[in-house]
Amino acid sequence: MRLASVIPLIPAELVTALDQSCGIRTDTDLLFFGSSLDIIKKLPLGTVTLSDLEKFTESIAEQASVPGHRGDEILAATGRISEKHPRVSCGVKELDELVGGFGDSRVFEISGAKGSGKTALALQIVIQRLLSDADSYALWIDSSGDFSAEKTTQLMRYFDVSDKVLERLQVSVGFNIEGVNDVLEALRISLSNSKSVEPTVQWIVLDSITPLLLPSLSAVSSQGHAMMITFMRRLRELSRTFGISIMVINGTSAAVPFNQSSAFASTIRKPALGPSFTFMTDCTIWLSKTKDIPDPEGPFSVHVAEVFRSRATRSKTWCTFQIRHGILSSTSDL
Repeated sequence: MRLASVIPLIPAELVTALDQSCGIRTDTDLLFFGSSLDIIKKLPLGTVTLSDLEKFTESIAEQASVPGHRGDEILAATGRISEKHPRVSCGVKELDELVGGFGDSRVFEISGAKGSGKTALALQIVIQRLLSDADSYALWIDSSGDFSAEKTTQLMRYFDVSDKVLERLQVSVGFNIEGVNDVLEALRISLSNSKSVEPTVQWIVLDSITPLLLPSLSAVSSQGHAMMITFMRRLRELSRTFGISIMVINGTSAAVPFNQSSAFASTIRKPALGPSFTFMTDCTIWLSKTKDIPDPEGPFSVHVAEVFRSRATRSKTWCTFQIRHGILSSTSDL
């Protein structure tokens, strides 16, 4: 912050003198130059008194500081958000307990190899939310054109519910980061202008984030990393401001010799987009398929869900689940 921008909080004559005599032009220059006595010695005689300079410096420090918030106020605000937007079950008790429940205005990263159940998990969570709250809507952002309305309709039939539930699932296509930003901005404007107390969209799924950000990441340039940080901050702001839960599906890359974030030495893949991406979400869930099992009632597969990092629960914890006909269920039902 330039000192010239806070006139008349500081007299214009003092701002000019600080610039010409001390090279102090910004709040950082003033606060870290040294003591007020050191500054007085460099200023022309009679420019300002020591007590006034200390008073002006305190005012600048107050202007530049981040406002504080009491812990009990933050806790109370968090509780109010949780009451409005309760956590959602994915239909697998063990997986719910693993992450402390889904929802609650958090940003989840779901990663794993192809066929591990990433999209199935995200879709089941969304459907469970739509079923539990008739006033809720969800936004599915498809970045690869792989979203299948037919498969989603079949899944609804397995849940034995009306296809009308899907009327509250909005699907948008965005093949680049600019297109997705346009979708999010349109949503933000819509929610900001809404006369309703409750937000219309309460869940967002981005399937997947990898092709949007990976082409811009480079070992010799920080531009792609800055783009990733800006985009994830935007998602977090959207989540916190409007009480929206967000799931971003991420691809994988090789881990040599194995993924140290995993509880299993056999995990030789890791989430894509680099090691810093996981710290931009509230929880990173890693999925993997262990085996396919034939069955007279229909073949099913057994999967492992593992928490690599979470703000709410322990890391390197895991559970198993099964997928039959695209529906996740507990392996205790076997």
